[in-house]
Amino acid sequence: MGVFSLGLLLPLGAGTATNGIAKRLVALTAPAGPSKHITLIRDGISTNLETHAATADDLLAENGIARSSEDALSVDPASPVIDGETVSFRAAVPLTVVVDGRRRLIRTAAPTVGAVLAAQGIAHDRHDDITPAIAAVPASDGTVIVSHIDRWTETAQAKVPAPLIRRLAPGLAGGATRVLQAGSAGLREISYSIVRTADRRGTRRSRLAQRILRAPRPRIIAEGVGDFALSQMAERSIDGTLRLAGSALSMMATAYTAACSGCSGMTASGVRAGHGIVAVDPRVIPLGTRIFIPGYGKAIAGDTGGAIRGSRIDLGFNSQSDAMAFGRRVIKVYVLR
Repeated sequence: MGVFSLGLLLPLGAGTATNGIAKRLVALTAPAGPSKHITLIRDGISTNLETHAATADDLLAENGIARSSEDALSVDPASPVIDGETVSFRAAVPLTVVVDGRRRLIRTAAPTVGAVLAAQGIAHDRHDDITPAIAAVPASDGTVIVSHIDRWTETAQAKVPAPLIRRLAPGLAGGATRVLQAGSAGLREISYSIVRTADRRGTRRSRLAQRILRAPRPRIIAEGVGDFALSQMAERSIDGTLRLAGSALSMMATAYTAACSGCSGMTASGVRAGHGIVAVDPRVIPLGTRIFIPGYGKAIAGDTGGAIRGSRIDLGFNSQSDAMAFGRRVIKVYVLR
């Protein structure tokens, strides 16, 4: 009867604390149910208990825990207590959150700073400054500071392709190739300025600078000249190793003679057409340039033609039969230094 009188003294609407006391009194005066063994984890501290509580709320009241709406409970408060289960309770703590200088006071039971920000709907990413770290446990009466960063610098690395160098090899059969140096790609570092858009949903990137971290090693290919070209070189007294001004040009070649239909026999440079005089597009190979063509020999870019545009070349021959025998084919053209 004494317990009943005490219950009559509880004021209506006394709040969470008095509700907790009432629940505890109910739990203490309720008929004892079957004994159950549970593990209660309270604010990170684990305790093994024997209880007769019917629900999780009764269990909290039995252990003097007054639950508020901000507290975290791993099970439904009205759910029955099951023998052998684990119930986790974490009390909410007061916390100050400062976002870009704007302060707000909250109560939270979130386990980490990251979870606090998520629960408060505060967007952030790896570029923003957050103190303490997002994995840290919020401290009671502590402060979380978020400073959004909308401009930063990033660096990226990219490969630099190995340049290709072709060299004539008089001792190699015509058309054959041999790798003299395998080559390797280089590496460069590029710096970018990143600016976040006003809605924080995207970014704008602009290049600031770049530097070479490792220079590329060129790939060097030897291309055979062949016996015919060697004899031509000997006849024309070409001594030493041919040095190229650049990589070989791959061109579509045709043949012509001074006696072709409609031809005057004279070239655009004023010399007579024939073997060793080739027609080119001056935008690709300037007139007067000395070149070498495997299987044809040394030549001079001395003529032009209406149909010779871009990577086209017309080789001069001394006879119609030689020109017909050559026909039309893709060749390599080496610009001589």
